[in-house]
Amino acid sequence: MAIDLGFVRKCESWRLESRFFPSKVGGKPAWLGLTNVPGKNDTKCEHCGDPCVFLCQVYAPYPDPDAFHRIVYIFVCKNADCCKPNQNGNLKVFRSQLARCNSFYSSEPPVEQKDWGDDVDVSKWTKTCRLCGIWASSHCSKCRAINYCCRMHQVYDWKNGHKDTCGTERDNNGNSFLFPEYEIVIDTDVSTDDGVENIDEFQSEQEELEKYNKMVQDGEAGTLQHEDVNDDLSQMANSDEKDEIFAEFRAKIDEYPDQILRYDRGGKVLYISPHNQIEDVPKCSECNGDRQFEFQIMPQLLNFLDLRDVKCIDWGILAVFTCKRSCPTNGNYIKEYVFKQDIVQETNTDNESQINQST
Repeated sequence: MAIDLGFVRKCESWRLESRFFPSKVGGKPAWLGLTNVPGKNDTKCEHCGDPCVFLCQVYAPYPDPDAFHRIVYIFVCKNADCCKPNQNGNLKVFRSQLARCNSFYSSEPPVEQKDWGDDVDVSKWTKTCRLCGIWASSHCSKCRAINYCCRMHQVYDWKNGHKDTCGTERDNNGNSFLFPEYEIVIDTDVSTDDGVENIDEFQSEQEELEKYNKMVQDGEAGTLQHEDVNDDLSQMANSDEKDEIFAEFRAKIDEYPDQILRYDRGGKVLYISPHNQIEDVPKCSECNGDRQFEFQIMPQLLNFLDLRDVKCIDWGILAVFTCKRSCPTNGNYIKEYVFKQDIVQETNTDNESQINQST
């Protein structure tokens, strides 16, 4: 089966609005269902209690009339202290889906024009946080025109622009709190469809393993340089063993070095390490049915998040599991499951500080 790969690309911001059903990274979420959007309690980090921030969304319709439009959203806490090895408490995933005929969008395909359908906006249906885009429970007490999900976001916005524009018609649209915004474009990894490539897969893995073993002998493995993720990957395997899992991962990365997403619904996770692999996937929280692997976010995405601090959020892979039958959401956002895998051995605490911390 072919695997769809995702790559980031800059584009006009209007192309990433809800009316065009985008797959995107950063900025505010482009909500699919424009009511009942997640709020601070839904996105709350399990470690610090702050709302997680929108990371990315993937448009992934199902062959079901009730899921003609379907988007999966990922949120992450920006507090670096909450990013713990092989733990997902700083991450949240939601699924939203709609029938072709619904209360928000035309049943006809969108027209790629800036002024097409610009009357479709979440602000007409619900209040969202000016800073992060989730459901807002309060507003600025001075102008009463700007909404916020929590006190922390209100204070941050006041100090970073709203103080100067509050009560005026001017609006500071800059928002350094969010991740940079990109479109996710999808291409197919044709090598997975081609038996010729698969014949040489074992040989490719062995070549990668030999490269890695030479790095170990030369003392070049095990220390991250905090530069580009693709450079870091060659130094992330455990130096005490022959790591075929990492060799396979690196071989797949080398085919398309800029991939930030691998979409393989019902397929298998491309693990980055033989340690801490998922054993039991929780049942769907809505219908109690089985979940299946749908896609994974790759470490290359860290290169595009403008993470300036040496100590920052990080992951090896983020693997998303969703309800196998994509059960009805009844107009709500359903929580799904995300599995975070890092290259850290539980028995080697000295190596825990050497997780990839790309800047």
